Amino acid sequence: MQKRLNIKSAQDAMEQAGLNQTAVAESLGVTKEAVSQWLNAKSFPRPNKLLKLAKLLQLSFGELVINDEPNAPLIAFRKKAGTKTKDHHIEKAQEIGRFLRHLVPYLPFQTLEMPPVLKSPNRDYEYLRQVTSKVRTDINLGEIGTVDFVHLIRRFTELQAVVVPALWGTKQRHENAIHIHLPDSQTTWVYLNLDTNIHDFKFWMAHELGHCLSPSLSGDDAEDFADDFAGALLFPSALAEKAYTEINQQRTSAEKIQKVIELADEQIISPYTVLGQTNKYAAYKGLPEIELSKAFFGAVTNFNKRFHNLSDTLLGDIQKLDARDFINKTENAFETPFFELLRKYLKEQNKGPGYVQVVMGMPLLDARSIHSELT
Repeated sequence: MQKRLNIKSAQDAMEQAGLNQTAVAESLGVTKEAVSQWLNAKSFPRPNKLLKLAKLLQLSFGELVINDEPNAPLIAFRKKAGTKTKDHHIEKAQEIGRFLRHLVPYLPFQTLEMPPVLKSPNRDYEYLRQVTSKVRTDINLGEIGTVDFVHLIRRFTELQAVVVPALWGTKQRHENAIHIHLPDSQTTWVYLNLDTNIHDFKFWMAHELGHCLSPSLSGDDAEDFADDFAGALLFPSALAEKAYTEINQQRTSAEKIQKVIELADEQIISPYTVLGQTNKYAAYKGLPEIELSKAFFGAVTNFNKRFHNLSDTLLGDIQKLDARDFINKTENAFETPFFELLRKYLKEQNKGPGYVQVVMGMPLLDARSIHSELT
């Protein structure tokens, strides 16, 4: 990968901020000669200095750095509510993508052919209805059937997407899922955090499936489409139409909230998805949207408390979990070839636990356990 400083942007920002090379050097804790080397394209700042320089000049990473890397990994995040994707998040995910390239030759499917994707993905309600109806047909599911994990997992395989199960915790990580697409091999790698509510996890999987079907989209367009796709797939128009009638038949707000909870329970999805899709149906038909009292948020919280996190259900007591159990249980549950790819690469190339640490985004101690089990 070739990176270089966008010297014009840096100099313009310095001038606007009234900073000379000496002032920049003092602020970053480097010599004036180092700053001069940067601005004359004779050297490139180290990552920590680069981040400080961007902050000092109030420039984004994209504004400060010119990336000449061909076929750079394309990244999409499914984040925790309220979090923002920053430049260093993208950089870290792209670094994972570069390491994943080493696993591509070991993939069990043909990577020379493009998987089937959508031609012109958009968020139009009728378009999404037709697209998700076709996906439901492809996974042998009717218009109102419940989408389960097996349906989603097998669709990922058909789209040449590799699922990478991860245990990132509920608070420590910025992302709940990462979608990494490698343009040079046309492969997709979907990292899913298992330590989360089962309903949210199902939505993330459907969201990531939306990404796999729409590689032509990027940024906010990609995220918005994936969200709309996930909602339409998990609670389609036929269910939303029925729900609109049933919810409105309830006399009180409390009864309406209870009906939403019941419908969510039937489909094993979040009540937010049920209400959101029902109101999108209403808007499409020109009908009044359903409004619920603030008690709805408390009802959703109580609803979620009834269910264990997916990691607890799938893996049991994580504190007693060893590497072999983690690999076997997630490999079987997600029908993923990831660990077999990793096993072959580590053995053939004699790679150490450092590679596992980077490619799985985990602490070195855990990476050593995984490495030992695979080798």
